[in-house]
Amino acid sequence: MDLIELSKAVENVELVDTLDTDVSFVRILWVDNSGQHRCRAIPRKRFYDVVTKNGVGLAFVSMVMTSFLDGSPAGSGLGSVGEARLTPDLSTKRTIPWSKQDEIVLGDLNLQPGQAWEYCPREALRRVSKILKDEFDLAMNAGFENEFFLLKSAIREGKEEWIQFDSTPYCSSSAFDVASPILREVTSALHSMGIPVEQLHAEAGKGQFELVLGHMVCTKSADNLVYTRETVRAIARKHGLLATFVPKYTLDDLGSGCHVHLSLWQNGRNVFMASDESSKYGISTLGKEFMAGVLHHLPSILSFVAPLPISYDRLQPNTWSGAYMFWGNENREAPLRASTPPGTPNGFASNFEFKSFDGCANPYLGLSAIIAAGIDGLRRHLSLPEPVETDTNPDPEKLQRLPKSLSESLEALHKADFLEEFIGDKLLTAIKAIRKAEIDHYSKNKDAYKQLIHRY
Repeated sequence: MDLIELSKAVENVELVDTLDTDVSFVRILWVDNSGQHRCRAIPRKRFYDVVTKNGVGLAFVSMVMTSFLDGSPAGSGLGSVGEARLTPDLSTKRTIPWSKQDEIVLGDLNLQPGQAWEYCPREALRRVSKILKDEFDLAMNAGFENEFFLLKSAIREGKEEWIQFDSTPYCSSSAFDVASPILREVTSALHSMGIPVEQLHAEAGKGQFELVLGHMVCTKSADNLVYTRETVRAIARKHGLLATFVPKYTLDDLGSGCHVHLSLWQNGRNVFMASDESSKYGISTLGKEFMAGVLHHLPSILSFVAPLPISYDRLQPNTWSGAYMFWGNENREAPLRASTPPGTPNGFASNFEFKSFDGCANPYLGLSAIIAAGIDGLRRHLSLPEPVETDTNPDPEKLQRLPKSLSESLEALHKADFLEEFIGDKLLTAIKAIRKAEIDHYSKNKDAYKQLIHRY
């Protein structure tokens, strides 16, 4: 080696020695209108020097990508032209528990600083929540139950497959023993992020678990749900497993839901619950009218909360997911269940459980549609029908079957003119185009749903 080569080698060594091996990133996370989590990672210094003020450029098409293709579906109204600003909401910034040198923050979509973009799901939920507050002085609280499968990799005939983590039954103690290192780390991570966990248990599917979050105002509850999904998936990966929230990861096992418990609050008081024993069903007049609106519009709401064709393989009779259009007191076959949890006085319902929500839904859009339907019920003083209290199969002659496919729900959505005021015409157009594209793709590619475990 001559002197020139030696000099260059020394320079390269010095360069390596001066490299910052502790570079940290801030991930700006958003959920697109097909329910997928996406992020941009920004070096920490640039994030605080530039991005907190100006945001990050994001192509318009990013908000109409489907579950099968990172492109624009026909009729969405968005394409290759145009750019929004992905702007961090610093109130949501957290240290990432599984990557502690990095931070994560939720992003809003603006056209420019201070001007919200009409395709932003978080803005849609804020907007409809403001209408509920301004017209009725009400806020909706929400608490999510997250069902997911833990899968392990196996090589079969030279190909990788993802199979069930275990084969234990509902609430199995041994299932919890095996998964406890993961579940303990998930719970610890969520607590460090300020997200309350109420309980966990093994579900009825093979390798399936449920994680229940605390209830709070719906905008924050949706944020917490997004962080929870991120946390579960990341920590499962750390342990060599794959966690999926897909509603039906295999047609041979039970489905996964994302049931949400909803209540109405006013001045710090739960006003969904009746104030005295004379109120029918233990639900206030406000609560009954709100719930009646949700029940009335449930067929169209499904396009928001059960957004994929595979979602409807979960929404079947006798699976505690709600297949018929009725409600009940503590009736787990009902899509809407009036709930009296421990600590609630006998005869009173403190909330209602909405069972149709699944883990592929954008939580901001799903909650927006529910609130919009509830507002319609309050405005029109809709009456809640009599509850179904029997434990037998519903009589199809007396009860309406909810949409059995995304196509049927999309048809109901096309007729739901009331949503335009709350969701906005442009965002509704985009959602309808995404759903139609999903229907077309999965009807022509019968096994394509198997890839969804890598997206949700």
